[in-house]
Amino acid sequence: MADPRKVFGDLLRATRIAKGYSLRKFAEMVEVSPTYLSQVEQAKSERPPTAERVRTMAQLLGQDPDEWIALAGRIPADLTEIIKNEPQAMPALLRAAKGLTADELRKLTERIREQKKGGGKK
Repeated sequence: MADPRKVFGDLLRATRIAKGYSLRKFAEMVEVSPTYLSQVEQAKSERPPTAERVRTMAQLLGQDPDEWIALAGRIPADLTEIIKNEPQAMPALLRAAKGLTADELRKLTERIREQKKGGGKK
């Protein structure tokens, strides 16, 4: 199995270059040192970027932040809070949804949104 740090680093580098950003310029934009950014891209950093920093990178590069956060091996802070607020129900929901296809998950998400609009608990 491929090292997730390498997969993320390779994707980050390829996307950054495709968007025309130099290493130095992009590092400045995400408020990290060029050395650190290079280490992340080469999967040599012991400290992967935070979820919020990955979100910033993805947004600057026109990519899906949640997908990139997952590729970087992080979990968004808002999800951590949601799980903490419902420590039994949310893990149970995630475990029950495990194995569903992306299409099935989209349909389930839409049904939940519709239920919330119709007066369900927010």
